[in-house]
Amino acid sequence: MSGTGRTRPNVVFVITDQQRFDTINALGHDHVDTPNLDRLVREGTSFTRTYVSAPSCAPSRSSLFTGLYPHSFGVLRNEEVWRHSWVERLADSGYRCVNVGKMHTHPWETPLGFHERTVVENKDRFHPNVPFYHDQWDKALWTHGLTKPTRAVHRTRPDYAERLGAFEWELPDDLHSDNFVAGHARWWLETYPGTEPFFLQIGFPGPHPPYDPVDRHLDAYRDRDVPLPVRDDVDLAQQPEVLQELRRHHEENDHDSVVHLADPTEEQSLRQRRHYLANVSQIDEQLGLIMGALEARGVLDDTVIIFTSDHGDCLGDHGHSQKWTMYEASVRVPAIVWGPGIAAGQRIDALTAMMDLGPTVLELAGLEVPRWMEAQSLLPALRGEPWEGREYVFSEHARDMILTGTELMTMVRDDRWKYVEFVDSDQGQLFDLTADPDELRTLWDAPADSEAGRAKARLADVISRWRARSALHTVDFWRDHR
Repeated sequence: MSGTGRTRPNVVFVITDQQRFDTINALGHDHVDTPNLDRLVREGTSFTRTYVSAPSCAPSRSSLFTGLYPHSFGVLRNEEVWRHSWVERLADSGYRCVNVGKMHTHPWETPLGFHERTVVENKDRFHPNVPFYHDQWDKALWTHGLTKPTRAVHRTRPDYAERLGAFEWELPDDLHSDNFVAGHARWWLETYPGTEPFFLQIGFPGPHPPYDPVDRHLDAYRDRDVPLPVRDDVDLAQQPEVLQELRRHHEENDHDSVVHLADPTEEQSLRQRRHYLANVSQIDEQLGLIMGALEARGVLDDTVIIFTSDHGDCLGDHGHSQKWTMYEASVRVPAIVWGPGIAAGQRIDALTAMMDLGPTVLELAGLEVPRWMEAQSLLPALRGEPWEGREYVFSEHARDMILTGTELMTMVRDDRWKYVEFVDSDQGQLFDLTADPDELRTLWDAPADSEAGRAKARLADVISRWRARSALHTVDFWRDHR
């Protein structure tokens, strides 16, 4: 695919919320229908082992949009303030910068360099500890005289406690949050009169719960054979107390309209996953409509499309609800780049950090990557040049109102081993991902002189050195932003 000569491409950066890595058909997961994402895979470059900097929204997104790890930038949980991003550099260089949908900034409407924002946040913010805010989707529903289907509405259902957060969308299809966001993005593409290059960030609220696809997308999944959660009794019993407490917390609270069950039936788990995957297919359809709007505007061949997600969703894997863990389903996400100059049909299995997409955008726009960024540009890989990826990827998360059992959880993984530590506990997790890709048997207590024991000691040292180097590498960021 070749462009029409524009030297600075448009960039459409699509970020879903809570989409697992195993949700794209063309990447080997035939339990889901994703024809438009499949096109991006066929015609672009996919990174198949991409990891987020944190398994929840704000710390992951702030890391992506600053190029800094959460501990470097100071956003280690949701609802922590962040006011700067590399979008400011794009705007200063002449890009028209627009956000439609979720960013999860705090405060909610922080500009971050965008000229325009149509803010749409979580589908369900009905919780006393979440700051009050009416986003643009809330306002649209209100002007139509409709009640937003939060957990306050779902709780009125007699089967609420049995649904695992899976509900059918009952309002008009075009007012579903994912369709609403995509519709506004298309409207902008159809009406904006400017001719300068643009950066359009589209934040889909789904497939984050409630798992609420419209009927016509759910129809394809009602009897679909989809994978069941990965778990067994030994797995559950071996988990550190921090994660045991996390499971209990979810069983006692209905976060995001999900009443989590310790032992759901097979049919309950299948229903939850079918709804989730139908929501993925719904987003895929909207992506196709956005590509159609780019083509109608005459800019598709001059546009780079980036697709990823802020974190995954356990969907019952290991007995867990949603994220806040370091299991693959929680921290590993899709990452695809498509457009002019991007190698077609390329699948890269090397370890990648999701935040590396940030400096990649800057370089695509012809801008210099700040010296203090901890993220690393993927542009050489996108051009098909030799590229080895990262030796290690890291993720971290601090105590919040859901992950209550530890002050700080940190993960590092290399090509084979994954190590998870808790700053205030002697317990942790160690997985040999070659022998145990499903992460069912922790080797944390292996003898120190065994292969696993030596890997544990080595990775503990890797985390220590990583944090020390972060402090040195990022000091110039704080000098620049005093």
